[in-house]
Amino acid sequence: MVAEATVDCYNDGECLAGFHTMLDEHLAVPFQTSVLGVDVSVTKIDLTADEQIVAVCVRGRSRQRIPILDLPLPTPPPEGAEWIEAYRVWVR
Repeated sequence: MVAEATVDCYNDGECLAGFHTMLDEHLAVPFQTSVLGVDVSVTKIDLTADEQIVAVCVRGRSRQRIPILDLPLPTPPPEGAEWIEAYRVWVR
C-alpha cells in the first residue's frame, strides 16, 4: 500500500499528497467515533498548509481538525482504515 500511495513521488511532500489522495478516495466518510469521550462525526480528510493529514470532526456546529494518526477509530473501523495504518508505517 505504501508503494501504491508513493508511486512516482520525488519528495516527502509528494508522498504526503499521495497518502492524502488514497485516504480521500478509500476511507469511507462520514463515520462516527469518540474523541475524548465526545461522539463526533468524521466528515472528511484534509491536508493542512503545514503538511499534516487531518480528520475533520464535527459535532453540532463545532468543527475540530485532528491529525489522522491521533484519531481514535471506532470498532469496527470504517472501510478504508487500512490506509491510515499504511500512512503510519510510512511516517515511521
